[in-house]
Amino acid sequence: MRNLAQRSAGAAREIKSLIEQSHVQVSAGSALAQQAGRTMADVVDSVHKVSGIIGEISSASRAQAQGIAAIGEAIGAMDAQTRDSAGMVREAAAAAVALKDEARHLAEVVSVFHLDSVNGASTRPALLAA
Repeated sequence: MRNLAQRSAGAAREIKSLIEQSHVQVSAGSALAQQAGRTMADVVDSVHKVSGIIGEISSASRAQAQGIAAIGEAIGAMDAQTRDSAGMVREAAAAAVALKDEARHLAEVVSVFHLDSVNGASTRPALLAA
């Protein structure tokens, strides 16, 4: 019986030791689980921050695209105005040439007249002999 009592006492000590080791391991596991929980919460917070930043980038990209579109429209309007101005310059140049030709023709027509001047005042026109 003594032997049995000694073996029971040894088994009880071994069970107590195993329970203590299990308790230490459960405590360590619990601490690790709490740390993992805090880390997961940090990750979730970081994901929310990144999501917010991505939303801001998206909004800024839309605003930038709208600005670029407005610039494109303004450049198109400037191009149209430049083309219109170039057309008007061509028309004005053609009108100037026509006016120059008309003035030359008028000078030729008027060249047949000779004006007498007396004391710096013009009198009636006189026809030149051709």
